[in-house]
Amino acid sequence: MNIPRVSIQTEDFDLSNEVARLRAGDQRVGAVCAFVGTVRDRNDGQSVKTMELEHYPGMTERAIEAMIDEAQRRFDIHGARVIHRVGLLQPQDQIVLVAVTSAHRGDSFQACEFLMDYLKTQAPFWKKEDTPAGARWVDARVSDDQALAKWGLIAHNAAP
Repeated sequence: MNIPRVSIQTEDFDLSNEVARLRAGDQRVGAVCAFVGTVRDRNDGQSVKTMELEHYPGMTERAIEAMIDEAQRRFDIHGARVIHRVGLLQPQDQIVLVAVTSAHRGDSFQACEFLMDYLKTQAPFWKKEDTPAGARWVDARVSDDQALAKWGLIAHNAAP
């Protein structure tokens, strides 16, 4: 079964189901690495009631596809699946899944981390948190730019 590499969706996802679909029929797979990101109830010292994520349909998927292509150039991986949710989310809701298959664990771990670092800084998503002090847009973090830099990529998204 041929599954899309990228899905932007409002509905939740099932980790076991997604990993099984990614591995299905590929006997070369010796390693699977998966990362699931969830909504935290706190950010920058304030409680978070909800988080709303927005994106540009089409542009977002193309950007993430390009990230996966770059991961395949850098690492010996067989497959990758990225799911990113949009819309209104609550604390503990799943936001993102990055799953990668390869013959060996090292490539899977590295490609998964690379894709997450890239997603955090380069994917066209906008996040707004609802806090007791009111709604606020989430700015890029210097630490996310630094994480991307370890892959030899420079981002200047965060305010100094």
